[in-house]
Amino acid sequence: MSGQRIIPVYSSRGEVEAFLVFPYLFNRSGEWIGWVTAQREVYSVMGAYVGFLTNDPRIVRRRSEDDLRPRLRVSPPPSRLNTPATIPLAPLMSDLTHSLVDVLVEEPERLHTVDGGELREDMD
Repeated sequence: MSGQRIIPVYSSRGEVEAFLVFPYLFNRSGEWIGWVTAQREVYSVMGAYVGFLTNDPRIVRRRSEDDLRPRLRVSPPPSRLNTPATIPLAPLMSDLTHSLVDVLVEEPERLHTVDGGELREDMD
């Protein structure tokens, strides 16, 4: 993944909570937590729909979103990301409407690592 652009993903609080190296999403520790489609839809490492990426960039979902979207097939996990030492300050962000939820603030458990998370399926 060297040479690819690392895009910081912010929360509505203005903190960097994730990094995007298209199409992969990583947490602040450089662990894989999901991916983004060409349509800017965000999926977890388990293939579950999480929300969508805004221009800010933030990960949001509709408050009334149903979880009936089909799971996508998960690609092989990427190698760990070496996170950048310096990160630009958050851009000015517009307020979210009441119908949208900032996933990284209100529902961070939707984006967990492969070996963690409350929403993962039980392993037999």
